Amino acid sequence: MTRAAFRALLHARLMPLIVAVALLMETLDANVISTSLPEIARDLDTSPIHLKLALTSYMLALAIFIPASGWAADRFGARPIFRLAIAVFAAGSIACGAANSLEGLVAARVLQGIGGSMMVPVGRLIVLRTTPRAELVNALAWLTVPALIGPVLGPLLGGFITTWWDWRWIFWINIPIAVLGMGLVTLFIPQVTAETTRRFDLRGFLLLGPGLGAVLTGVTLAGLNLSSPLWMAGFTLGGCGLIAGYVVHAGKVAEPLVDLGLLRIPTFRIAALGGTFFRIGAGARPFLLPLLFQLGFAMTPFQSGALTFAAGLGAMTMKFVAKPILDRFGFRRVLVANAMISAVLMLLPILFTATTPWGLIVVPLFVAGVGWSLQFTAINAIAYAEVPAERMSSATSFNSVLQQLSGSVGITVAAFGLTGMQAMTGHAALDAGDFAPVFVLMAAVALISAPFFARLARDAGGGMLKTPRPR
Repeated sequence: MTRAAFRALLHARLMPLIVAVALLMETLDANVISTSLPEIARDLDTSPIHLKLALTSYMLALAIFIPASGWAADRFGARPIFRLAIAVFAAGSIACGAANSLEGLVAARVLQGIGGSMMVPVGRLIVLRTTPRAELVNALAWLTVPALIGPVLGPLLGGFITTWWDWRWIFWINIPIAVLGMGLVTLFIPQVTAETTRRFDLRGFLLLGPGLGAVLTGVTLAGLNLSSPLWMAGFTLGGCGLIAGYVVHAGKVAEPLVDLGLLRIPTFRIAALGGTFFRIGAGARPFLLPLLFQLGFAMTPFQSGALTFAAGLGAMTMKFVAKPILDRFGFRRVLVANAMISAVLMLLPILFTATTPWGLIVVPLFVAGVGWSLQFTAINAIAYAEVPAERMSSATSFNSVLQQLSGSVGITVAAFGLTGMQAMTGHAALDAGDFAPVFVLMAAVALISAPFFARLARDAGGGMLKTPRPR
C-alpha cells in the first residue's frame, strides 16, 4: 500500500471515528442520568418525579434547536459548528455537575441539549460530505455504534458511578472526552460548507421553538403542582397559539423551518403519527424502570443499571436481524403485529417484585428491548420510503424533532400517572404498587399506534426490501 493510499484510508476511517466518539459522549450521557435519578433527587432534596424535568428539558432543547443546526453548518461551516457543539455540551456538563438545585440542573441540561442538538446532525453531515461514496456504508456504520452502545453501557456506567462514587461524575467524565474531541476536530476535520445556503426561517424559529417550550412547560407544571393554575394555563394556551401561528406561517413560505408539507406523503404521515404514539409509550421506560427498581424494590443504582441494561442489549441484538425480518414479512405486518406485541411486553414489569429472581427480570427486559428496537427500526425506515431526495434533509429534521418531543411527552405522561397514583393512595413516597397502573397506561398509549400502521399499503416500503411485498 502506497503512502498516499494509506493516508486516504486513515482519513476515511479517522473522521467517522472522531464523529462517533463525540456522538457516543452524547448518547451515554442521555442514558446514564436515568439510572441516577433517585440519588440525584435525594442529594438535591427534591422529588424523583420532579427531577424528570432534567430529562424533558434536555429533549425539548434538542427538539427546538435541531432544525437550526443544519442551516448553521451550511452558513458557518460544519467544522466550527461541530467544535462549538462539543464546547457547549461540555459547558453544560460542567454546569450539571456543579448544580445544587433542581432549577440549576434543569438550566444546565438545557445548555447540554443545545450542544447535543448540533452534534448529532452536524456530525452526520460532516461524514456524508467528506467520505467517498465507495466508503460511505462503512463510514455510516461507525455512526450507528453510539446508538447501540449508549443504551447498553449507560445504565451500567451510571449505576456504577452513582453507587461507588458521586452522581456528579456522570457529567464531569465528559470533560476530558470533549477536550480530546475538540483537538481532533481541529487537527483532522476539514472545513465543510454548502455551495448554497438557504435563508434561515427566523420567524418560524421564533414561533415554533417558544411554542413547543411553552406547551410542554405548562403541561409539566400542571403535573407537578409547581405553579399556579393561571401560569399553567398561560403557558399551555400561549404555546398552542404560537404553534398555530407557525402552522399558518409554514404554509406561506418556500422553505419553512419544519416542512409540514411532508405530512402529505402517506408513509411519512403514518410513520409520524403512529411512531409518535409508540414512542410516547416506550419513551417512559428509561424513566419508570430505575424508579421502580430503586424506590420500589430498594435496589442500589448499580443493581438497577445491571437489570435495565438488558433492554439495551436486546435492542443491539435486533439491529442484526431487523432487515431479514422486514424482508420476510413487510413493513405493514411487522409494524402492526409488533406494536401489539411490544405493548404487551411493556406490561411485564407489573409482574416484578422485590424478590423476583434477577433472571426472570433480565430475560423479559431483553425480549422487550428486541421488540422495541425492531419497531423503532421499522418506523425510522418507512418514514423515508417515499421522501424525494431533495426533501430528505427536511424530513430528517422533522423526524428528529418528533422523536425528541414524543420522548419528552412520554416521560411527562408517566410522571402524571405516578403523581396521580400517589395522590389516590396517599403514599408520602413512591411505592412499588404505584407503578402498575402507569405501565398499563403507557402500554395503552403505545397500542394506539397499531391502527395507524394498519393504514399502510401492503407493499409500503417495498423498494427498501429484498423482495418487495405484493399488493
